[in-house]
Amino acid sequence: MKPKIQTVILFFLTAVFAVSAFMLVRQMTSYRAGDQAYAEASEIAAIPEVPETETVQQPTEQPPQETQTEPEPAPSADPYAQALEQMDLPALQQVNSDVIGWIAIPGTEISYPLVQGTDNDYYLTHTWNQNSSAVGAIFMDCRCSADFSGFNTIVYGHRMNNGSMFAALKHYKKQDFLQAHPQVYVTNASGTHAYSIYAAYEAALDGTAYYSAFSDETIKKAFIDEGVSLSVIHTGAVPTVNDHILTLSTCTGNGHATRWVVQAVME
Repeated sequence: MKPKIQTVILFFLTAVFAVSAFMLVRQMTSYRAGDQAYAEASEIAAIPEVPETETVQQPTEQPPQETQTEPEPAPSADPYAQALEQMDLPALQQVNSDVIGWIAIPGTEISYPLVQGTDNDYYLTHTWNQNSSAVGAIFMDCRCSADFSGFNTIVYGHRMNNGSMFAALKHYKKQDFLQAHPQVYVTNASGTHAYSIYAAYEAALDGTAYYSAFSDETIKKAFIDEGVSLSVIHTGAVPTVNDHILTLSTCTGNGHATRWVVQAVME
């Protein structure tokens, strides 16, 4: 091989390595900045920790007693919801008035401020406190009602390679993951709301999953039926046209032609 050709190849390989190294460093820097921004959010909101082992104990039958005793207080039906209701949402809103709540899936990395902008582009590249970052934020579709009163509330988040943001949604391809993490919690000004996950599937960008307005019950029924029929997980639950649906959307990791969605119904 001629020396000149060797020099060109060496230069090319060096350039490729330099660009790859730069991209890796930039990604790692973005991840660190994102982790810091969302750690600060948890601190500002004073999110209480709920032990993973904390579960609601079901009452058991007791043998009849000869003497009457005062019954013990019933355990909380949902300690996780109780904990989230203690968060300081106004403190987050003082930092950014676009904050409308907090979204969490127990046992996963998903526990973030929920924001809503005037469009669906800004928070793709800005964190919850409006710092520029590829990590972005978890944000509600600008067309949806901020109080979750609509039939279908759509929430977006990136699928980050380090497992942050909405990356955990990809695990809902497995039934056992659903069984271990069956609920989504949303806290807003009206309190904490629990949603039961009933569907997960790859959705077309123009599919019914992204409908925000429904003119009649027929369209609502078609929305429900499509989600249930496409779902790769199964719960047996089928929402009604009178329910409130939460659609979580992220990338599939296979390009931009489709999105991965997880849908849940308000309990």
